[in-house]
This record gives sequence, structure tokens and C-alpha cells, in this order.
Amino acid sequence: MTKVLLITGGGRGIGAAIARKAATDGYRVAINYRDDRDRAEALVAEIEKAGGRAISIAADVSSEDEVKRLFARTVAALCPLTHVVNNAGITGRSSRLDEATAETIATTIAVNLTGAVLVAREAVRHLSPRHGGKGGAIVNISSAAATLGSPGEYVWYAASKGGIDSLTIGLARELAEEKIRVNAVTPGMVETEIHDRSTGDPARVERIRPLIPMKRVGTPDEVADAVLYLLSDGASYITGANLHVSGGR
Repeated sequence: MTKVLLITGGGRGIGAAIARKAATDGYRVAINYRDDRDRAEALVAEIEKAGGRAISIAADVSSEDEVKRLFARTVAALCPLTHVVNNAGITGRSSRLDEATAETIATTIAVNLTGAVLVAREAVRHLSPRHGGKGGAIVNISSAAATLGSPGEYVWYAASKGGIDSLTIGLARELAEEKIRVNAVTPGMVETEIHDRSTGDPARVERIRPLIPMKRVGTPDEVADAVLYLLSDGASYITGANLHVSGGR
């Protein structure tokens, strides 16, 4: 069977690590990005140079029309879809809630939660036997913030990721008889650009490090390994699970 994986927010950080490992494991990979075309295209070139198959597709996952187009382009270029990773996410600038703008809150929830629900809905329309599909697997990327709450940093982001946890449980049970497994991976503190690019708090990593039981920050590759496991046939009896990759935090 040809394995075709769509990764939202796949051009950098955890998404890019998933794309590289998936391509090595024989998946054809569709790398979604919103703004950084050069980064996504460089990743495609890297994968293809190594003998893999990949494409990059620009789309804003908070837009229903763009999500539909994203899936249609993936299928047209790579064959029918078999796997989806719901990874696109932003935090907005770090602050207390009473200092956050309505735009920051709304945009974060639109991308992280509404976008994830739209992507999951479109995935079901492609994977479910009800719609002519053959089943498959969805992995949603949550965050340790969902249970920690991120006080003083971005509680709105934590709330959006709490929604991802609920989405995972509900959708897994809804689709259990349709050969579609739905699981989540919850990263803790991972060394990515999001701390500089999105939060505006580059010192956050070192500030949080002492609070991690393992006393170190994770890597995107460690998260990607967990995602690839849940996508694989080795996880064939796992659905509705949430695998924490957080160093014990």
C-alpha cells in the first residue's frame, strides 16, 4: 500500500522532523505551510535528494476553503491519503491573559483548534469507508500546556490545546469502527523556533529547564519518533491515546 502523509505546519520544527522521518520510512509526504515557502521547499528538496517523495502546499488551516484545497492537492499529487498529522500551531506573544489582545486570542484559537477540527473533518472525508476511503491514522499534536495551563505565559494557547485533547478522544471513539485510529502526542519543552518566533520570549527554554524532571529539553526528533509510532501498524490497537513526550513534566 502506498502511504501518503499530510502534515500541517510541516515546514519547520516538529513538523519538519516528522516529514524527514516519514519520508525515510517510505511515506509520500505533503508538507503544508502558511508563510515560509522557502523553508518548505528546501525541506522538499532535501527529502527528494535522499530518495523520498514530497511536495509543499501553502494553506491557512483556519480557512475551510484552503483546507479543502490542501487535501485535494495532496491527493492529486501523491495518491489517496492514508495518514494525517495535525501539527500547525501558534502561541501568540507571551503575556498574562488580561494583557493579551483579542486578535492574539482569536488567531491562536482559529489556527490551533478550529484549524485542527477542520483538518480532522476533511481527513475523515478522505479516509472513512463511508466516503469511499480505506481507513488510516490521524495524530494530533497537543502540548503539555493543556494540563499545565501556562499561567503568566499564554493560557489561551493552553486552552486551545485542551481542545485538541478532547478532539482526539471524541473522534477516536467516533471513528473506531471505520478503520481510522486517532491519537495525540503531547510534547513538553522542545527546542524549536517557536520560543523566539511566536512567543517573543527567547529566555523561556532556560527558565523552564529546571522544572523538567529529566532536567533537559526535548528534540523535535524525539517527538517525531512518537508520532511515527502512532501512525504505524505497530500501533494498530491504539486509538484515543495521548503519548506524552515531555521529560516527565
